[in-house]
Amino acid sequence: MRIRKYVLLILLGTAMGQARAQSVTVDATIDSLQILIGEQAHVKLEVSLDADKRAVFPVIADTLVRGVEVLDVAKPDTQLLNDGRRALITQEYTITSFDSALYYLPPLEVIVDGQPYRSKALALKVYSPQVPLDPENPESFFPPKTVMDPPFAWEDWYMFIACVLLLTPFLLLGIYFLKRLRDNKPIIRKVKVEPKLPPHQVAMQEIERIKQEKTWQKGLPKEYYTELTDTLRTYIKERFHFNALEMTSGEIIEKLLETNDKQAIADLRELFQTADLVKFAKHNPLMNENDANLLSAIDFINETKEQEDPNAKPQPTEITVVEKRSLQTKILLGAGVAVMAGMFIWALVYICKELYNYFA
Repeated sequence: MRIRKYVLLILLGTAMGQARAQSVTVDATIDSLQILIGEQAHVKLEVSLDADKRAVFPVIADTLVRGVEVLDVAKPDTQLLNDGRRALITQEYTITSFDSALYYLPPLEVIVDGQPYRSKALALKVYSPQVPLDPENPESFFPPKTVMDPPFAWEDWYMFIACVLLLTPFLLLGIYFLKRLRDNKPIIRKVKVEPKLPPHQVAMQEIERIKQEKTWQKGLPKEYYTELTDTLRTYIKERFHFNALEMTSGEIIEKLLETNDKQAIADLRELFQTADLVKFAKHNPLMNENDANLLSAIDFINETKEQEDPNAKPQPTEITVVEKRSLQTKILLGAGVAVMAGMFIWALVYICKELYNYFA
């Protein structure tokens, strides 16, 4: 009797131990053992345990093993069994692979009340398709394609082109400022307005220059008489309104004979004759002859000049752009510059951002 009791106790303990060992079961299955590159497979992890126990499923990031990517992790699904005493928790993982190989999927570990339980290991074979697509078999697959560049679309560049066109005036303005600074010139140019001098004043200024240079004393009589006669020809053209620059000395004298001052024309005739001898016959006049011809030119200008109107209003000698702007114009100009500067900064930031996004 005692031996029978011992045997019953041993059998009862063994049954209770097996019951405890079988109170938590972890199983993993895969719906397809073989897939093509890019296809998907589903790994189902099931945990059977008492309803009062708590299970913690493994946290998987983006890869199950190297080469096998996890695309999605579904929410656990819980089913109560045996009148609510038992629970079956299921979680599904969607996986794929882009490299053909035979992959070993290690066991998945679940923690139940601090105790780890592991599922069985799985295997996944990934194939690379080698045959072209059969039109009569639409379920067949193409082999993997190379990376393709997106097509060019002008719509993606409209804003960029608009900003570049907006920045162009600022760029040209900046180049202008840099050039003016490099040449050491003011940014705002002065607009110089000079009244047109009467012909006799222009001629007298030129004769005064010739007199100061004293070219004839340097052994250059030809240059001296060329400058002197050119000054007289220009004066005659402006004063008497005929093209004396294209006429000979004799033609100029004949044209001037229409005036009444015969003495002034006689002195001018002598001056032109001396100039022609110097320029074409290499004549070398004396010092007093040069002075006399210079005085003859001055006398001819003074005797034939037009009389100035004493009631004529004096004209300004110089005005600047700034002086001609009113205070209101200055305010509008400053506001316009501020607005353009703000638009320039906005466009520059936008272009930099678009370029960063494009090349990133």
